[in-house]
Amino acid sequence: MPTRRTVLLGAATALLGTGLGPGLATTPATATEAAEAAGAPEAAGPRFGRYGSPAARPDSRTLYVDPAGTGDHPTVQAAVDATPPNGDPATGWTLVLAAGTYRAPVRVPADRRHLTVLGATGRARDVVVVHDTAAGTPKPGGGTTGTTGSATLTALADGFTAADVTFANDWLRADHPDWTGTQAVAVKATGDRTAFLRCRLLGHQDTLYADSADLASFARQYYGRCYVEGDVDFVFGRATAVLDRCELRTLARTDTTALPQGFVFAPSTARANPRGFLATRCAFTGTAPAGAFRLARPWVPSSDPTAWPMLTVRRSHLGPGIDAVEPYANMAAAHPWQQQRFAEYADTGPGAAVPVPANRPQLTAGEAAAHTREVYLAGADGWRPWEG
Repeated sequence: MPTRRTVLLGAATALLGTGLGPGLATTPATATEAAEAAGAPEAAGPRFGRYGSPAARPDSRTLYVDPAGTGDHPTVQAAVDATPPNGDPATGWTLVLAAGTYRAPVRVPADRRHLTVLGATGRARDVVVVHDTAAGTPKPGGGTTGTTGSATLTALADGFTAADVTFANDWLRADHPDWTGTQAVAVKATGDRTAFLRCRLLGHQDTLYADSADLASFARQYYGRCYVEGDVDFVFGRATAVLDRCELRTLARTDTTALPQGFVFAPSTARANPRGFLATRCAFTGTAPAGAFRLARPWVPSSDPTAWPMLTVRRSHLGPGIDAVEPYANMAAAHPWQQQRFAEYADTGPGAAVPVPANRPQLTAGEAAAHTREVYLAGADGWRPWEG
């Protein structure tokens, strides 16, 4: 009988051959392979790969984490806590995670700026940070954790980077059929210049919370060659977030027969922010029936009733799971999707067909020039995380 962990961690599959670039080598081909990778580190090779070891550090600001006890710390949180507050990119700390499963939430405070977390093997499937909390999980002192409190990784600091790591929330609705708080976040990030490279983000509802510290902060975030899976609003928030050459996989639901089964995006961009979510050269795949998912719905939260959600999907391959006739829907009647900043450009695949032009707002080539990763992220400081 598969456990919650093996069901969730085994859901990822390789990037389909869509002509969007090389497949995600970090993604397992089978559930058995995923379970084995998540449950046991590789026996061969040094524990920390090319990143040195406690006996051969590249510098004094590198710490090693290993649940087997060969590093400086056995848990990721202990290593985070061991780093000092930092405000200088030149003196950022690095945590190298040995292969294995780290079952505990991780919080990176706002004062731990320029922290880098690296999976030692270079394959995200080998290094799994996972927890199983939902918004409706009871707190010891009363109440529930809420959506933000459910996150496996909470990254509040500017300059946070993660590479070659899996972050998962393996809480499942099937275990709690009577719960209403079913949001279960794998990653919540709020810092500016945040980057996830070749990572897997696994969950169901609200997998990736790409947010900012407050309404006045336009946090820039980059997700390069990542795999993100889920079902309901599984990429959401108000950050300026670019998903570049990622696989976005919609998971079939067994708890409902209603359509749509879910939504990929739920942006809540602040009205003053000229740039919201951008998916470029991505592949939208899925295990759900054809047309079962909508591309997006706008989220106007009670904390920001003036939000003006923004999403652009360009040069991406949309599989059959995306409803081509009605790719967008309303979250609330007071905020119709037609009044938001939703647009597409040069997409391909069955989910990108345009049977009803009024339902598929398209950019011209001239307009699309303003919707690139360079325009969204480089800014005055020239940040180009895809070059690192």
